[in-house]
Amino acid sequence: MLPQDKDAELRQKIANGFIVETEDDMTPGYKKALEVILTVQGDTELVSAPAYYFASKDAPTINSRLAVYAIIQDELGHANIAYRLLEDLGVSKQWLMYGRLPHEFKHPYGFDQPLENWAEMVVANGFFDRAGITLLADVHKNCSYGPWQRALTKVDREEVLHLRHGESWMKRLAKAGGAAKEALQRAVDWMFPMTLEWFGLPDHLKKHQDQLDYKLKGLTNDQLRQVWMSSTVPLCESCGLNVPAHYDEDKKEYVIDYEFPVQYDPQAKRWLFDEPITWEQVFQRWKARGPMNETYINMIQGDKTGTFGGLHWSV
Repeated sequence: MLPQDKDAELRQKIANGFIVETEDDMTPGYKKALEVILTVQGDTELVSAPAYYFASKDAPTINSRLAVYAIIQDELGHANIAYRLLEDLGVSKQWLMYGRLPHEFKHPYGFDQPLENWAEMVVANGFFDRAGITLLADVHKNCSYGPWQRALTKVDREEVLHLRHGESWMKRLAKAGGAAKEALQRAVDWMFPMTLEWFGLPDHLKKHQDQLDYKLKGLTNDQLRQVWMSSTVPLCESCGLNVPAHYDEDKKEYVIDYEFPVQYDPQAKRWLFDEPITWEQVFQRWKARGPMNETYINMIQGDKTGTFGGLHWSV
């Protein structure tokens, strides 16, 4: 590995198009930033599996339930890819899976919420998987770490299928009208603001940009949020669904229709739009994790007292 005093030199090489292939090309700063972003990707893919599994029980047909099982299998494979890349950096996959407590996993807060019906399942595909492909497509296009960029060719194509599954079912439920559309609107009501938070701190509040300087991603948080809204808002509008955002012709961008961020009631799955909060309060909510955090991680880790259980690694 390169010494830390070579960091400025590495950043300049990357800016000029250099692709990092092995740990020998990295500085400690680059390696740390890469480990963080790979861990978030792996954990997000992993924890989506138990969330989708519960919701699949409400599938209207056996074929639609099998479609979700296929998505779950894809997500577990994507987690394995990220964790395998972390192994190359000296991080134990066994520890990643079984050595951490539930609150130590680094996935978005949205995957700590229960998905309780088919409408929530397909909106998760339409919103959460759209957020995933927004982030990973940017990485695939701009990433300076060659092994990860190449691996994302497979991941991105499969994530697009998940997204299409969600979009097609959202249109189908909206067209059905009545109770189906009402359930769809209820899912959109809590999952739209949840996904806006997914992209993180607004650009004007960010103090560090290592991931951008190292080209581990190419777009800023606000730019990624715009990419997501540019597809999601028109989709919802075409389905006759209300969302708290619109396109501003003067600004030439999508605008959030409330003071962002706001308080959230996880038990009622309801956003309190008249109660603005700071991003520090958002981070505190994320760190405390959501109502399904322990359940989902326990499903993944299995018997915590067994040979490969979580307790084995926590003592």
